[in-house]
Amino acid sequence: MAEPPVFLYPHVSAFVPALNSVIRRLLGAGLPMGPNGLLTIRGRSTGVPHTFPVAFLELDGHRYVQGTFGETNWVKNLRVAGEAVVSRGGSSEEVDAVELTPEEAAIVLRGALAPFVGRRLMRPLVGRFFNLPNRAVLKDYLIVARAHPTFELRPRT
Repeated sequence: MAEPPVFLYPHVSAFVPALNSVIRRLLGAGLPMGPNGLLTIRGRSTGVPHTFPVAFLELDGHRYVQGTFGETNWVKNLRVAGEAVVSRGGSSEEVDAVELTPEEAAIVLRGALAPFVGRRLMRPLVGRFFNLPNRAVLKDYLIVARAHPTFELRPRT
């Protein structure tokens, strides 16, 4: 029997848009905020560019972004557009966005999150968004990957 998808956030909490507005301004001003940056994507219906603050995952020389809150508008827009502009620290880069299969995304998420899953200080944050057990195995990451679309961001040539 297949595992049901885990939808930890069927909708985005009300505080997120307000917080995103502040974070977008700070990142736009060039303030470094860890792995966070801005992702500008054309709207799937209007073609108008929209900018979202996101956390980038860097793993084995590749850059990824994943939908922490699941199927949000930026995820749907990126899926349709297949390209975006990444902005960090005052510089920007055009990228192609390739959505990973849940099986591919599970490997990426395991590589990015495994170091934090068992740490006492990081456990509450990782647990809040991904609901992973302390000794998570690939199957656990696959369940999470099904609910959190993941894209590889490749530099445009």
